[in-house]
Amino acid sequence: MQQNKYSFVIPVYNRPDEIDELLDSITKLEGQDEIPFEVIIVEDGSTILCKNIVDKYKDKMDIKYLYREQNSGYCVVPRNDGSEIATYNILIFLDSDLLLYSKYLINVNEFLAIENLDAFGGPDMAHHSFSYLQKSISYSMTSFFTTGGIRNKKNPLLTKYTPRGFNYGIKKDVFLKMNGFPSIMPGEDILLGHILLKNGYKIGLIDGAIVYHKRRSSLLKYFKQVFLFGRGRVNLNIRLSTTTSIIHWLPFLFTVFCLIFIILSFICIYAISPMLLYALMVFIDSFTKNKNINVAGLSVITAFIQHFGYGLGFIVELIRYYILKKKFDKKKYY
Repeated sequence: MQQNKYSFVIPVYNRPDEIDELLDSITKLEGQDEIPFEVIIVEDGSTILCKNIVDKYKDKMDIKYLYREQNSGYCVVPRNDGSEIATYNILIFLDSDLLLYSKYLINVNEFLAIENLDAFGGPDMAHHSFSYLQKSISYSMTSFFTTGGIRNKKNPLLTKYTPRGFNYGIKKDVFLKMNGFPSIMPGEDILLGHILLKNGYKIGLIDGAIVYHKRRSSLLKYFKQVFLFGRGRVNLNIRLSTTTSIIHWLPFLFTVFCLIFIILSFICIYAISPMLLYALMVFIDSFTKNKNINVAGLSVITAFIQHFGYGLGFIVELIRYYILKKKFDKKKYY
């Protein structure tokens, strides 16, 4: 069997400090002396360049720098551009706001030597160095109590597992055959995954392909992100009906029931009890996992933001498409 070789493709926009931290984590990967890999940084029209950061690592790894003069507005274009100059047979797409687990490369290489996957993903979690807010958002995006964990597990309520774009591995020949990521955002990763499954390709979760994901730096940015995810989920279903299952309606139902509880609380204060019970469960679960009362408290806030943001985005897009009859733009969701 031919030895797998890996091309990390990383789009970046005005985040030189994050690229520095990510590249530093790559220098600490175990097994890199035996496992060939390259790193491709795609500068997507940034005004704050990371070229000087990339130059620092030229003696430490095989690294390429591609500059795009015009910002694309979303990561699909730089990812696809980066894949075109990749020289190895396995592409791994990463977001710039990550750190890699030290055994990432070894774990992926060993798994693919046993399982011949066409595409794969891995879990994301918070690094010990992250801020309280970053840890609480990471909790909300991966917790059973927020449905966030569906990205990392083979959930029986989901039809098939599909990787997420911040940690997305795929054979280069398969990626090029599919013409890269579809020109939509968000949801290009989910859509590509379902297109792969529809065409009979094999996708799997590699538990050891762990990344530490920083995510958003403020509660407002986090709300905007999950609101867009909610809108994107409706449009994904319009584009390809197999992308949606019953679990994707849960934040919508959560939002509706919470609004009902709040209205009823003006008549009977105890009507808000289910929301308080949910908040208590999230607090206890987050505290158990993070061992920090500050993270646990913030997790309650981020959990409600995730549900309400996603649920409201879902509602807005349902109204926009099915009631207002707004024409669906295949290239953008917004």
